Amino acid sequence: MIEVKKVIHKLVQQLINQALTSQLIERVDERYARNQLLSLLHLDKFMEVESTRGKYDEIPDLLDQIVNYACAQGIIEDIFDEKEIFSSKIMNCLIARPSTVNQLFWKKYKQSPIKATQYYYELSKNSNYIQMKRIRNNIEFKAATEYGMLDITINLSKPEKDPKSIELERAAKKNDYPKCLLCVENEGYVGRIGHPARSNHRMIRVNLLGDQWYLQYSPYVYYDEHCILLSEKHSDMKVSPKSFLRQLTFVKQFPHYFVGSNADLPIVGGSILSHDHYQGGHYEFAMSKAEADLTFEMAGFPKVECSVVKWPMSVIRLRSKQISMLVEAGAFVLERWKNYSDDGLEIVAKTGETVHNTITPIARKNGELFELDLVLRNNRTNAEHPLGIFHPHADVHHIKKENIGLIEVMGLAVLPARLKEELGEVEKYILGESHMVAAYHLAWADVLKVRYQAIANNANIESLVKEELGKKFLRVLEDAGVFKRNEEGRAGFHRFIKRLT
Repeated sequence: MIEVKKVIHKLVQQLINQALTSQLIERVDERYARNQLLSLLHLDKFMEVESTRGKYDEIPDLLDQIVNYACAQGIIEDIFDEKEIFSSKIMNCLIARPSTVNQLFWKKYKQSPIKATQYYYELSKNSNYIQMKRIRNNIEFKAATEYGMLDITINLSKPEKDPKSIELERAAKKNDYPKCLLCVENEGYVGRIGHPARSNHRMIRVNLLGDQWYLQYSPYVYYDEHCILLSEKHSDMKVSPKSFLRQLTFVKQFPHYFVGSNADLPIVGGSILSHDHYQGGHYEFAMSKAEADLTFEMAGFPKVECSVVKWPMSVIRLRSKQISMLVEAGAFVLERWKNYSDDGLEIVAKTGETVHNTITPIARKNGELFELDLVLRNNRTNAEHPLGIFHPHADVHHIKKENIGLIEVMGLAVLPARLKEELGEVEKYILGESHMVAAYHLAWADVLKVRYQAIANNANIESLVKEELGKKFLRVLEDAGVFKRNEEGRAGFHRFIKRLT
């Protein structure tokens, strides 16, 4: 028992030392933070331990060990949600309150916006709010296409819940606090069965057009500094001229970030539609690098550069030095598109009072120019495509069946964890080895076997399948495009452009 006590005291001190090294706390905070940790662990005194020199475990590894101790001692139950809540409480002892975090952020902002976001990003990682240990489990690679290098991620970062946690979540009483995962009430919220722990969560207050908005990072970032900008009010997402102005105002404040919005309709909106928010970050997607397919002039907007982007989805890019002019031009495109139909291409603006056309907008600053990318979306369904005419079609569902949201639109595939094992079986099938290929992959696997059986071997099979996975994601984007990149689709896009000129 004494040895167990020594181990936990040693782990507590190592965690304190790592918090000091990571600048989560200062030396003057050490005793206070340690006493808070002792209280959580039901320890009434601290046992001095020999100083351990050399490299300590990383914070996530130390947390795992301390949480395991808490389970073994009966402090918490050994179930997923309880462990997440306890881990978050531990880190809450080692980070400043929101007021201090915000003061430091805006103090650094006066030096430069980059210094401010770097500080906040490091804080979010070091506090284990951003789950870097789990994120490193993701499989990530790039796939070459005629549109540039697409990003492919097989998402392995979100751990599966244990059966007991799932059962407790089903039995738990419904609770509408916080109303959703994006509400400001999540800041510092302890969590509960079925709602993630947020004791170690801090948000940055950002004033946008006189309204209070909040900046945070995604706990499971898919790209560098993957951030979320959310409204203080729990209100439905809405793509409007004001949202264009809000996005461009944000990138004026943070010119090293892009910020985009999911579309505001089901099927084409890939995120939480009940809370107005944007996603952004410090990353350059393939779509942002894509060149113009054609340029045009838009009536009444001589100071706005207009182009159709060479991209599998249908994108209009507007560029100007003047934010106000860009917003007006974007509003003009939005209004024209919301009322545009082309029956021959299955584009119908409305069915009765149901609106089908909307836009996925993305704002960024490129040198002296502000850019607004407007991705044209339509959410109609029919008998052949019950999940959406401009949605991944049935023959790619074995790879991607979910809605195509902002991140995918820009060229980053977020694919399900099941593919890690399933693609391995496809590789065995191509090589003629014993396999367990899922039935929904079989038709694809047959095509690949014919294509590669003469050249495939153990050294190259993984790269060959990854290349084909990239082609499948490209197909997903092509399916989501309202104007296909064929002769008929190009003619249709030209017809719409004429409505703008």
